[in-house]
Amino acid sequence: MIRFIDNILDHITMYRLVLYYLVALLFVSFVFGFFGIMPNDPTTLAFSTFLITLVCWVTNWIFARVYKAQTNVESVYITALILALIITPVAATNVAGVGFLIFASVWAMASKYIFAIGNKHIFNPVAFAVALTSFVLNQPATWWIGGNLALLPLVLVGGLLMVRKIQRFDLVMSFFVVALITIGLTSPPGMIGMSLSQTVLHSSLFFLAFVMLTEPLTTPPTALLRIVYGAIVGFFFAPNVHIGSLYLTPEIALLVGNVYSYIVSPKGRHMLTLVRVDTVAKGIYDFIFTSNRALSFRPGQYLEWTLGHRYADDRGNRRYFTIASSPDEPEIHLGVKFYEPASTFKRALALMKEGDTISASHLAGGFVMPKNPDKKLVFIAGGIGVTPFRSMIQHLLDTKEDRSIVMMYANKTLADVAYKDVFDRAQKELGIKTVYTLSGEKRSVPGMVNGRIDATLIALEIPDYRDRTFYISGPQTMVDIFQDTLTDMGVSRFKIKSDFFPGFV
Repeated sequence: MIRFIDNILDHITMYRLVLYYLVALLFVSFVFGFFGIMPNDPTTLAFSTFLITLVCWVTNWIFARVYKAQTNVESVYITALILALIITPVAATNVAGVGFLIFASVWAMASKYIFAIGNKHIFNPVAFAVALTSFVLNQPATWWIGGNLALLPLVLVGGLLMVRKIQRFDLVMSFFVVALITIGLTSPPGMIGMSLSQTVLHSSLFFLAFVMLTEPLTTPPTALLRIVYGAIVGFFFAPNVHIGSLYLTPEIALLVGNVYSYIVSPKGRHMLTLVRVDTVAKGIYDFIFTSNRALSFRPGQYLEWTLGHRYADDRGNRRYFTIASSPDEPEIHLGVKFYEPASTFKRALALMKEGDTISASHLAGGFVMPKNPDKKLVFIAGGIGVTPFRSMIQHLLDTKEDRSIVMMYANKTLADVAYKDVFDRAQKELGIKTVYTLSGEKRSVPGMVNGRIDATLIALEIPDYRDRTFYISGPQTMVDIFQDTLTDMGVSRFKIKSDFFPGFV
């Protein structure tokens, strides 16, 4: 069942999944209100949602042109729907309430441009907007979505799917644990149970964690930093935590965490200019860019790539891709596999010409080699999942660093093998052995194994596999299969690392 779910999630972008989740919550709220299951008036909810969305769209359109920035329509809609879910709906006849909605919507979008450094916003836009309305208009957000027990199952199921998609259980769990412990410790002795049940069943705890805490651009880049980030927000989320006479709200807790995240995260957005495109395998192309400023990263990390194009399909105009180049190379390499039917993003990417630009930001990822060069490693890759290993191995070639590494690279045919020149050079110069497997070749190919990577082949090619740390990169279903295989072979879970590779769309 888990693999079936992962297969579905692999073919949905993170932003589109969030959008579906928010739409589902609003739709069910509307239906529940219509049948009296929830107290909200469906007409009022529909009006508020429409007004917020309209104001967010217009505001973003204006600021995008003033700042000459690439925009993502999905991001506009996500911000608008979150606002609609945490601000109490108002009727069209409520002039003060309408003004409140407009004020919050304008500032949510404006904050992305005004409070940004290097074209990267610092604060979660919704949290900033509702915190501002609380201070300026004395009208805080009610977070009504969190107070409705009828919606809790949907909030939980959808939220867990999102966290599974983006592999952020470390962040969410640290937030939950610290928030609940802090609430328990700061509650009166006789009220601890009631405080905890109220938090779990009737607060913004889950919605804040699943939807807003995990926003990519305000999240730290590595697991340890994310755990600290979640803990900070969890601590200040507790209602009894205060600074002097100021008692913190959920949105302020998130803003405090955003400040920490900005301090420890890479800053800004990079504009990359296309130099050329090389064909490296069947349907796989290496897009080679120069950056407008230095990009410092560790081999194996990834970027969020944004390519503005009209009429984007339901997969949007943003993707996460691992950087295929070494930090020592003067240019940035992006290895992309093109499937049929191709998304509008990839069709626009394929149409790029020399001198065209794409923006990249949110450098992140903990799928990197250990700092200790004496640790023996195994890389297992499937198809285009080999890109982080291209980055790592090219880096070792550039620095002439000697490490004990065996790579196992699975493809269907010889034509599907990417970056073979790099891996062959690494075997010759550094002794890094690559075992190529081909599952779809009928003929025998010299230097390659016909079949699939399995326990027998791993034990045959790597006799000391129990002494090594395994790195696995590919679709989530492939990663799960190899994790089970290695565990059955006696490899500790602590010696298995998997890449964050959110889909091949």
